[in-house]
Amino acid sequence: MLASLGQGSKKVHRLSTWFEISRGGQGHHIRSMEGLRGLAVFLVFLVHFSSLSAPYHASSVQLSQWMGWVHTVGNAGVDLFFVLSGYLIYGAVLERQQPFLKFMARRVQRIYPAFLVVFVLYLLLSVALPAESKVPHSTGAALVYLLENVLLLPGLFPVTPMITVAWSLSYEMFYYLAIPLLVMAFAFRERERRWRMGFFLVLVFLLAAYSAWQGGPVRLIMFISGILLYEVITGSVLRLSGTAGFVALVAGLLGMLLPVGGHVGETVKALVLFVAFFVLCGSCFANPLSWLSLFLTWTPVRWLGNMSYSYYLLHGLTLKTAFHMLTFVIPGDGHGPWLTLGLLPLMFLITLAPAALLFILAERPYSLVKSPLSGSGSPQPAPRRG
Repeated sequence: MLASLGQGSKKVHRLSTWFEISRGGQGHHIRSMEGLRGLAVFLVFLVHFSSLSAPYHASSVQLSQWMGWVHTVGNAGVDLFFVLSGYLIYGAVLERQQPFLKFMARRVQRIYPAFLVVFVLYLLLSVALPAESKVPHSTGAALVYLLENVLLLPGLFPVTPMITVAWSLSYEMFYYLAIPLLVMAFAFRERERRWRMGFFLVLVFLLAAYSAWQGGPVRLIMFISGILLYEVITGSVLRLSGTAGFVALVAGLLGMLLPVGGHVGETVKALVLFVAFFVLCGSCFANPLSWLSLFLTWTPVRWLGNMSYSYYLLHGLTLKTAFHMLTFVIPGDGHGPWLTLGLLPLMFLITLAPAALLFILAERPYSLVKSPLSGSGSPQPAPRRG
């Protein structure tokens, strides 16, 4: 029995060396942030699961409606990633002055190793399965399309992403480029906290107003939610319970189901998430001993968060493959609700292994190196959007 316990302890230690990430800075903030990223990437998983499982619940009108709601709600996962990125990157830039090119080199190193592995995998599959390929047939158009994807243009620009979820990386890269330039241009380090918060609140108003009027990348305001959260947290003026954070999470997700459409509807939903995720993250960072924060620092949730970038990039392809193989065993011609409900945890477990492999072989050794931004490990993984 003792030998069995010893072997179990060794396995846990081995997993710990793979999935624990040593980071400097405010430990309780970082630990709950890891769990929040785990929550975010699970929401993104729900988006793709609900789409791919549709044939298995087509005969149930009610379940199909529920899964449609799950799909809509799950899209908020990327917004949560943006809030966390806004918080962490803004804090790193504001606290530590460093050359712009050095900062961007670190951001490129953070994003590209895992991305390029998945990009090459998609490229190989495009050649092997031309019917599924998004690459144009003509050589010139194909080269331009591939270059656009490598440069992370899909998302902010009207380019179809080869890796479906990679559109969000254009938002991330824009934020990485913009925030150090804003900090330098407006001398943020010399400004009072109140001035900085006022500046970003005006920016939120202008972006939201324009998006409601003309449409646009309104989800950029989620980065500002993280920025304002950083200012409030470091100013020690926020006191929120875990229950408040949970209520905000539920309210924010339900807000995605508001029956409003068009540019105004998208803006309203973004503003709801802006506030909801501010409260959610704030409750965890300001109150690390709350029940919600303690749940988010539970080891499995944190480990999912630590590998969330790899999971984000690869889970869609894994899911599509798994559902394709499932059709040979169980034809997707309409089944009762229990099959779909049973498939959800099974498919989630199936997506973990390839993502963990990508994390261990590519992301961790080539992206998560010691960095002056974090003092120890890398700051936050680049996000993902569903």
